[in-house]
Amino acid sequence: MKIDKLDLGKNPVLLAPMEDITDPSFRYICKQFGADMMYTEFISSDGLIRDGKKSIAKLDIFDYERPVGIQIYGNDIESMVEAAKMVEQANPDVIDINFGCPVKKIAGRGAGSGIFKNIPLMIEITKKIVEAVSIPVTVKTRLGYDETNKPIVDVAEQLQDCGIKALTIHGRTRSQMYKGEADWTLIGEVKNNQRMYIPIIGNGDITTPEQAKEKFDKYGVDAIMIGRGAVGRPWIFRDVKTFLNSGEIPPPLSVQEKVELAKLHLQKSIERKGDRTGIFEMRRHFSTYFKGLPNFKETRLKLVTEKDPEVLVEILNGVTERYKDFPQAHEEGKSAYFKY
Repeated sequence: MKIDKLDLGKNPVLLAPMEDITDPSFRYICKQFGADMMYTEFISSDGLIRDGKKSIAKLDIFDYERPVGIQIYGNDIESMVEAAKMVEQANPDVIDINFGCPVKKIAGRGAGSGIFKNIPLMIEITKKIVEAVSIPVTVKTRLGYDETNKPIVDVAEQLQDCGIKALTIHGRTRSQMYKGEADWTLIGEVKNNQRMYIPIIGNGDITTPEQAKEKFDKYGVDAIMIGRGAVGRPWIFRDVKTFLNSGEIPPPLSVQEKVELAKLHLQKSIERKGDRTGIFEMRRHFSTYFKGLPNFKETRLKLVTEKDPEVLVEILNGVTERYKDFPQAHEEGKSAYFKY
């Protein structure tokens, strides 16, 4: 699959942009497990052009991460164009426009997937950004606003006509948020639309290698994007890619391997953000790395309240010792995974 001149190979597996998740430390871990392309946390166009410290920091990308995309959101044409020009200076491989986020603080003001209430504005923003920058522009969006408004097949054509180089579609509407099951039927319809010639990337509810293969086989998408399915188990990229290539699933990580991974993640987070912020932002990951371990509530509470990095490492080392004889995983269909 190619995004303009960027060749990602056959059946690439991408890491989705996620607020407060896909920071440099998490991207580092996902890259180690073979993510073919990654995205930064999404960035407010208003925050960027007002020199917001948090927004500016999200522009930091590193050569080892490539190919990497930076995603922006907003509902004002001028602000989005100016922000896109700033993003271009950070030299990502692509600029992605967020027309998919469903959360109230974004969609409620007409940005993210809220822009489905004003499709002409969506098209105009896209067109102006494509015209303003020289690097590839892509879009991530949803099926529509609600069950009575799912215009993605027509909208996909209009976005393509603006000059975008790839389109990612999450198989839910804005009103669904993240509830229910993702509907890939319309994603497949966009892909199989004879007018479409840009790559179509499918997103939504991919949590196992078998599901990933099914999406490629059944819907014909050019790539898949994994978001929440990678939180707490970034090795999913390794598992999916191995299964796609060989039909085999690697042995699940042992508790000790997960502990070492959590320690590496903690180290990278602290290196990037300092003890206080680095530890605070690791708490959501500590809550997910060890799901499935019995009688873990007390240890999890310690991991998400402790502020001393050395003590955290001691707690993690204690997990290795306590669960050294614990089976690697529970059987779950054809896959061996901790239950999530």
